[in-house]
Amino acid sequence: MPELFSRFGPETAAVSLPAWLDLLSVMVGAVSGILVARERRLDMVGFVGLAMLCGLGGGLVRDMIMQVGDVYMLKSLYAIPSTVGIGIAGFYFPTPFGRFPSILEWTDITAVGLFALMGTDKAIVYGTLPCSAILMGTLTGIGGGMLRDVFLGDVPRIFRPSNYYALCAVAGSTVYYALVMFAWLGKPWAAVACLVATVGLRRWSLHFNVVSQADVDLTPRVTGGVRRITRRVRRSTRRRG
Repeated sequence: MPELFSRFGPETAAVSLPAWLDLLSVMVGAVSGILVARERRLDMVGFVGLAMLCGLGGGLVRDMIMQVGDVYMLKSLYAIPSTVGIGIAGFYFPTPFGRFPSILEWTDITAVGLFALMGTDKAIVYGTLPCSAILMGTLTGIGGGMLRDVFLGDVPRIFRPSNYYALCAVAGSTVYYALVMFAWLGKPWAAVACLVATVGLRRWSLHFNVVSQADVDLTPRVTGGVRRITRRVRRSTRRRG
């Protein structure tokens, strides 16, 4: 059983999470891709393409931006073959996925949490700044879904008013970074907290129908407040004069 708190504090941050977590995130992301392909009734190329985009896209965005260490999808023996295999299997055996109506929602946000976890962890291992680490976790979490939407000709979900999605990746990355670097929590426990924060925030926004706002304009409020303040200042100066 892993220790609850790190024995050496933040020095252990240089130790990466197990490689199988990277592969797990790739596979879960690939499954979310084939579920979208099934909804869009794409051909086998579409299934494989979306499986690769959703499974490998987030990590590729992370590795291209950071430019340190290995490019995971090129280094791993299993990353590309597993996404291709999942895409082909999803195309020829789509029936089991139709038995669970909410499987896409759960798979998608779980993939976001796993990718946010791995992106933040790589940034921690290479000693980036807190904001940079959280940004890397967020981009890794939403990168695959964003590429999927672009390739399908849709406006990426993170840019549209909807239940929380990108903010879930931000929350998970922030929780993981804070627990590892400030609370000295062991990485396995911090990883669980990251996933709980990501998935939990998403489910909360869906349950209570909390939607990100659009067309917000605070200019009238700000200008009105400034005008009231200036009027009070003028009145007070007149009285004193």
